[in-house]
Amino acid sequence: MRAQAAGETIDPAGLAADLVKSVNDVVARQVSIGIDLVSDGEYSKPSYATYIVERLTGFGGESRGDAAADLRAFPEFAQQQVKIGAVVPRAGGACCQGPVAAKANDGLPTDIANMKAAVDANRPVGAFINAASPGVVAVFQKNEFYPSEDAYIEAVAEALRPEYEAIVEAGFDVQLDSPDLAMSRHLTYSDLDEQSFLRIVDRNVEALNHATRNIPADRMRMHLCWGNYAGPHHFDIPFAVIAARVLKARPQMILMEGANPRHGHDWAVFRDVPLPEDKILAPGVIDSTSNYVEDPEFVAERLLRYADVVGRDRLAAGSDCGFSTFSGVPTVFPDIVWLKLASLVQGAALASKQLWGGR
Repeated sequence: MRAQAAGETIDPAGLAADLVKSVNDVVARQVSIGIDLVSDGEYSKPSYATYIVERLTGFGGESRGDAAADLRAFPEFAQQQVKIGAVVPRAGGACCQGPVAAKANDGLPTDIANMKAAVDANRPVGAFINAASPGVVAVFQKNEFYPSEDAYIEAVAEALRPEYEAIVEAGFDVQLDSPDLAMSRHLTYSDLDEQSFLRIVDRNVEALNHATRNIPADRMRMHLCWGNYAGPHHFDIPFAVIAARVLKARPQMILMEGANPRHGHDWAVFRDVPLPEDKILAPGVIDSTSNYVEDPEFVAERLLRYADVVGRDRLAAGSDCGFSTFSGVPTVFPDIVWLKLASLVQGAALASKQLWGGR
């Protein structure tokens, strides 16, 4: 995939076969360790957000992206992180330079076919396919065409709507990756005052809701995070500030960070901001930036805290984020990821035993 992106000659059939095998292998391994709701590992995508330039018209050139405010505060640390490969030096994609619309042959049918084959072979409890939210597209692919960012977001939302609907029509849930609702505060919009940023959150939630208007809420998951990198994160906007706004999004399952040191206390927010009755919360109870393997007892303890405030019936166990959000840059070493996921399963079982007894 790196060679293809660089314009080198590759064997397309060989790459396609590798993707089929990789998706089957990652689904099989998730099932084997007890993960209920599995993903395809996003193996076909260079990253969770920049893949859209291959699937939508209107993109070209290069967008360098924005530097996170917490990394700008410590430039020597940031340089060291780039040097050791802990963060990517450029996280941008292309720029929007023309009308945005879905391409006729965008790669999604192949993703769906690969996932269907893997699910048919391995029979997980459930499966989902990730897709970028309209808001996060604007974070990594800057607008150089539309008269305003509002108009750009509106166009992207409508262009992504067929992808969201196709995933669900194929029998999978769709996960809307929406770090724009939190991460972009200290990234793209770090110069704004808080109220101005909150208006952006409201706009992006409205755009996501409009783009998913034809999809039942219980077929959707939404991922919220403050950036999957090992920085100080001392400029993260508190969850309490955005919680009520984020919870207006249509997806039933809300996935959020809950294991890392900056957001391990966010469970308490639900004492003051009740989880809507139609929502399911899937907090991260294993960290996605550390090679520490969480003890199952600690995983269970984290889940029990959330159960105390949202109830046992509307709780699932998740990870803070993906373990490698850019191709070729594993945030957590792959072999260790599987130990962490096994601990997730074991900790969820311990919590379930305490919450449900022998069932």
